[in-house]
Amino acid sequence: MEDQEIVQLIWDRQEHGLRELSTKYNGYCYSVSYRIVHDAEDARECVNDTWLKIWNAIPPERPRALRGFLAKIVRNLSLNRYRNMHADRRGGGIVKLALEELQECVSDGRRVEERIELQELTGAIEAFLRQQTQRNRSIFLQRYFYLMQIREIAERHDMREGTVKSVLGRMRKELRTWLRKEAVYL
Repeated sequence: MEDQEIVQLIWDRQEHGLRELSTKYNGYCYSVSYRIVHDAEDARECVNDTWLKIWNAIPPERPRALRGFLAKIVRNLSLNRYRNMHADRRGGGIVKLALEELQECVSDGRRVEERIELQELTGAIEAFLRQQTQRNRSIFLQRYFYLMQIREIAERHDMREGTVKSVLGRMRKELRTWLRKEAVYL
């Protein structure tokens, strides 16, 4: 079933739409969640919570890109679950590392929320990514949106891990320059 048909079913409050959504996207949502929480049960719970969020979000939202809409919801739910389960008492992990890598691009020690509006930051990053090659854009999103490990990204792109690290390092440096140029932060 096409995405817009699924959205229409949910818009019309037909539970059949959620079953179709689950059939089509359960594996994808689970994969996104599991990369973040690293626990099968937590990932399943995040996916189930995603279906409820979708049901409550449509209407009023009518997403044009259902897959991206789902990714954003399941990612945010999973990050919240991860933060709750790994509050500083346990430290570390791939999620913390990836977020710390990106944090250095947008903050000078203060929280991002104190420095800029989230919409301005999002718009500037999207504009930056539009100027990148498809490969670099994919690598960046896999690392910082999907929180994939360097090794996984290297395998997917048939690259060495060192090459992926270099690409990400250059992109973070370019992003810092881009954000300064766009006056997103000073």
